[in-house]
Amino acid sequence: MKKIYASMISIGAYAPEKRLTNSDLEKMVDTTDEWIVKRTGIKERRIAAANEATSDLAFKAAEIAIERSGLAKNDIDMVLVATLSGDFLFMPSTAAVLAGKLGLKDTPAFDVLAACSGFIYALATAKAYVESGMARNVLIVGAEVSSRFMDYSDRSVCILFGDGAGAAVISATDDPARAIVDVKIAADGSLWDFLTIEGGSKNPDGKRVMTMKGNETFKIAVRTLTNDVIEILARNNLDSNAITHFVPHQANLRIIQAVGDALKLAPEQVVLTVDKFGNTSAASIPMAINEIYESGRLKTGDLMLLDAFGGGLAWGSALVRFAGK
Repeated sequence: MKKIYASMISIGAYAPEKRLTNSDLEKMVDTTDEWIVKRTGIKERRIAAANEATSDLAFKAAEIAIERSGLAKNDIDMVLVATLSGDFLFMPSTAAVLAGKLGLKDTPAFDVLAACSGFIYALATAKAYVESGMARNVLIVGAEVSSRFMDYSDRSVCILFGDGAGAAVISATDDPARAIVDVKIAADGSLWDFLTIEGGSKNPDGKRVMTMKGNETFKIAVRTLTNDVIEILARNNLDSNAITHFVPHQANLRIIQAVGDALKLAPEQVVLTVDKFGNTSAASIPMAINEIYESGRLKTGDLMLLDAFGGGLAWGSALVRFAGK
């Protein structure tokens, strides 16, 4: 019997039309365009329309990814949505809502909550299901409308986040040259209070806006992400020269540059979208992959190194050979 591998066969994304620029934020909170760009690299971010929920963004990205995969919607046998800003506070899952919008019935669907690392956690989950034979075609989506959880008087947080969605189809293959090479995920729950949105059972009356210990998170993110990507490369006997595209979570340009410098990556290897989308949390990596796909930079067989860090604290990295057309 041939070994089954998991393969990323397509990518898709959707960004809302409304742009929130740094100039707009200057009118809302005590900040400046110069300060935001210098500290984060962000120039603008997208904001969902009043009638757009997370599942709506996810649906638009998912339709593109499924169409590009060459599969029919009914070929999808599992739906995973990574999000921290689901349609509902507790239930139903946004994945179930998305599956319904796609017309899928009797299909497993559930959310993955790992904040900004959510897409890599979903990728790890899809890989495990496919390689175990429990699924053949898994739709994974990172989607966020985190603007609904922003305090636009808190300049330390509101300048960072935007809305968007990205999706990929992970399918079974017997060709190791098309396979996802490796996925590595981890968490340290002792640092849970670095990034939070209250309102759950711990504090049901808590204010449902995002709070962050920015300086502490920045320092740990740089150290953790650098070590994580070095480890995944080493355990697969690869060096940075083997990487076609380094696709990091688009949280902060300074973090991305620090990790890229530690790996001695050339600028053309590093994928950057933080300037025009900001931090879209679980959506940022698939949106960035879609950006290089639509620009013609991402080719079949290219090896991508994905890297993310976020609330939990949770982080992950992945080596993914793109098997789409």
